[in-house]
Amino acid sequence: MDAFTVVFGGTLAFFIVGVLLLGVFSTRSPRDILDWKPTRSPEAEAQNELDDIAQMIDAQNELKRRRGAPEISEEEIEARVREDREQQQRWRES
Repeated sequence: MDAFTVVFGGTLAFFIVGVLLLGVFSTRSPRDILDWKPTRSPEAEAQNELDDIAQMIDAQNELKRRRGAPEISEEEIEARVREDREQQQRWRES
C-alpha cells in the first residue's frame, strides 16, 4: 500500500471512531441535539384524515350527480369495505 492510502484511511477511521465515541458518551439525546418537535399533533393528523375522506366522498358524489347516479354515503363505503375483506378472507381460506 502506498502512503496516501494509509494516511487517508487512518484519518477516515479516526473520524469515524471519534463520531461514534461522541455518540456513545454524549449525555444529550438526539432529539435534544436536533431540537426536533412534531409539526402536528396526532389529533390534528386524525382530523386531517377525516377531512380528506369527506372531501373524497364529496368529489365522488359530485361525479355521480353529474351522471345521474345515486350518491354514496360513508356508511355504504364502510359496508363495501367489510364485504370485500370478508370475501378476501373466504378466498384465503379456500
